[in-house]
Amino acid sequence: MTEHCNIAASLSEAAREQPDAIAIRCPSGRSPSGGVAWDTVLSYRDLDARSDAIARGLLASGFARGERCALMVRPSPELFLLMFALFKAGIVPVLIDPGISKRALKQCLDEAAPSGFIGIPLAHVARLLLGWARASVKRTVTAGRFAPWGGTKLVDIEARGRDRSDVLCVTAPDDLAAILFTSGSTGVPKGVCYRHRHFVAQVAMLREAFGIEAGGVDLPTFPPFALFDPALGLTSIIPDMDPTRPARADPAKLVQAIQTFLVTQMFGSPALVDVLSRYGVERGIRLDSLKRVTSAGAPVPPDVVARMQRLLPEDGEIWTPYGATECLPVAVIEGRELRETRIATEAGAGTCIGRPVAGNTVRLIAITDAVIEDWSATLPVAPGTVGEITVAGPSATDSYHARPEATARAKILERLPDGSERIVHRMGDLGWFDDHGRLWFCGRKSQRVECADGPLFTEQVEPVFNQHAAVRRSALVGIGEYPRQRPVLVVELQAKADAADRRRIEAELRELGSHHAHTRRIDRFMFHPRFPVDIRHNAKIGREQLARWAAAQTGA
Repeated sequence: MTEHCNIAASLSEAAREQPDAIAIRCPSGRSPSGGVAWDTVLSYRDLDARSDAIARGLLASGFARGERCALMVRPSPELFLLMFALFKAGIVPVLIDPGISKRALKQCLDEAAPSGFIGIPLAHVARLLLGWARASVKRTVTAGRFAPWGGTKLVDIEARGRDRSDVLCVTAPDDLAAILFTSGSTGVPKGVCYRHRHFVAQVAMLREAFGIEAGGVDLPTFPPFALFDPALGLTSIIPDMDPTRPARADPAKLVQAIQTFLVTQMFGSPALVDVLSRYGVERGIRLDSLKRVTSAGAPVPPDVVARMQRLLPEDGEIWTPYGATECLPVAVIEGRELRETRIATEAGAGTCIGRPVAGNTVRLIAITDAVIEDWSATLPVAPGTVGEITVAGPSATDSYHARPEATARAKILERLPDGSERIVHRMGDLGWFDDHGRLWFCGRKSQRVECADGPLFTEQVEPVFNQHAAVRRSALVGIGEYPRQRPVLVVELQAKADAADRRRIEAELRELGSHHAHTRRIDRFMFHPRFPVDIRHNAKIGREQLARWAAAQTGA
């Protein structure tokens, strides 16, 4: 008998256990007092029953189990209803960051080749005008009041399925559940193939890693993370913000949401946590209900963690999980322990990202850009050596959709002693293990600088210089070809500075670098007005763009 496996089963279970509990609360306009009103509410009973109806309505309208369907809906009740409906029906949602360029978005949709397209009216207008997935889309659904271009409205899909009794959630662990595209921060976005077992494993790992219990209230500022909440029995308070620009979120609205609904946990990118913590500290705000903050997407600076801690109650925790779209969570560390490692980070050790989450096998292999087809005992590096981080575990995905070359570069087949096989995912990140079993992140493999006298790694260089009070952030880039690149430190300042101030700051940066052998090797400093960052978390620095800019400035 085939084992059934579907994350949507967790929603149905939660609906039975707490039917009247609020699953989702969304902003619905302005309140009489001028603040944000969160009057749009879905209970667990409603979310489960309505997603059942939508799932059955989709199947009755010609959608088939296993077919791919692009989903372009804003963070709203419709997004949750549709995601769980697609899971329940066995239809494969295709999710792409809306903030990427129109050209990249078209390429992603053409690669995914969805036969279905569900979106808000604006998404359908763009689909028609820009030719998104024109060759593959056969069925369309509009999440909105009108659909002048044909197709079916979501309200009609739901009505069609309300009185049907199709069997739902009958999917096997290895069935394809979703295609989630990476942010493309270091290249063209890739579609990660998620199987149902990956989602189920993620929920279990997150619950265990952070001690999450049903009944909590979450403020998820990154929409995909919000989708875990119903499966974990949490209430989601959807923030009033543009999820594609977390660094520009209004901290006053976030504080209002946290204090109004007694939010117990929140997720925010390092850029968002930075904005919120600065706002809170400047105004002496306390967020006494907030017991857990998680931040990921890029290394979280220790000063941001320390500042955020000042807003929380004494027992409040700040967790910085490490992972990627292809594998999450991999390792975790709590803010107090992270702050204890600050001295080592600022001396060039890298950023401590904690201990592997239970169930993961994390190993480091020698740095190479070559494809590795099969795992061997000779791959791991010696203890204390920087190597590429690899992960094998229940949430490590197996492949990219329609990208065999990218899959070959990122996956290694491992044959286990019992005769079984598993996929080892290459994170594309560099790190090392300390004597306490903690993993230290040293930067992206593709962003290392290969010099004639040895490599330099971004996260072992930049924190040394980021200590300077005038520096907002810095970026190590290389000019020239491997393996004889010239290292350059590009600096973004906290405030505008004239030529004299820049000369003084550069001299002080050279002094900081002179205290460590690896940073002493950097003899070129450049100032940039505003760093490019990733569209998903607004936190990952676009070092590739900065490298091209630096090369152009120097004529290299």
